Amino acid sequence: MWVRVGALVLLVLPLHARAQQDTPVPPPGNPSPQSSASDQPASTGEPAIAKPDLTPSPDGKLSQEQMRELTRVVAQNYRDNYNRERDYTFVRRDVEHNIDGNGQAKSSEIKTYEVLQVYGEQVWRLVQKDDKPLDAKESAKEEEKIQKVIDKHKDESDEERRKREEKQAKARDEERKFVSEVADTYDFTLVGIELVDGREAWVIDGEPRPGFEPHEKDAKFLSKFHGRMWIDKADMQLAKLHVEALDTASVGWVLARIHKGTQFTFERTRMTDEIWLPLHLSYKFDARVALFKGYNVEGDSTFRDYKKFSASSKIVGMGEAPDEK
Repeated sequence: MWVRVGALVLLVLPLHARAQQDTPVPPPGNPSPQSSASDQPASTGEPAIAKPDLTPSPDGKLSQEQMRELTRVVAQNYRDNYNRERDYTFVRRDVEHNIDGNGQAKSSEIKTYEVLQVYGEQVWRLVQKDDKPLDAKESAKEEEKIQKVIDKHKDESDEERRKREEKQAKARDEERKFVSEVADTYDFTLVGIELVDGREAWVIDGEPRPGFEPHEKDAKFLSKFHGRMWIDKADMQLAKLHVEALDTASVGWVLARIHKGTQFTFERTRMTDEIWLPLHLSYKFDARVALFKGYNVEGDSTFRDYKKFSASSKIVGMGEAPDEK
């Protein structure tokens, strides 16, 4: 599945958001006597980001400025948390169904990956197909793939490392420009408060701003999408996100056309007092690439077995015991 969740998260998660508030919202409650340390904001190791003042007006509403500040803080927390996600390895299981013209699954495929960190690069190692281990030939091919990444970085010169870091910095700069376009493209409305995984979350809708034209060419498709996000009140982290295409949208230099009705739902969970991590992704994807190959698929991905990566970690296969520390 080539649609990156991270890019679509930015559709409704800006640095600064245009916002409107029409629905009365009850004031934030004080922690209950049963609240524990796990209910407090996650420790990030970064300078603390001040929570916005979310005290509602006498009629129970939040102002546009309060909504802008809320989304600014959440966006910063999301980016800080995303950087720490790279410190974890995990197992990802993907189930994908190819859909026919009648909306029925004509074929299905299940793949399970170990997602590893190799010299700071995230690498997916296929370990199962249809919930069965790979045969010897397939397994050897996956190990060869990992070894190539190791060899590439092990022999990397200072100049090659510098160019790689410059490329990464350029990508981050482009991401920041993209986020600023999202801020202008959408109006945000605070709908209310719901429980997500037993924790209170703000529910926020994002709708395209009528008539807005983005400055960045790569952001022109934004107005074709709308979405809803659930923001954990205690940690100010994205707990859940739903995005849907309102109309056909052209995306990228390969002339991909994403059709109306394409949608996905992404859920995260608070693993420790340090980090939030992906839990579940479901999607319905209808698109055509370069006017030739069509994709009409539905899928479901689950994420599990998170382990914090350390430089001394040994890369092993599923079912193998790691070295004792």
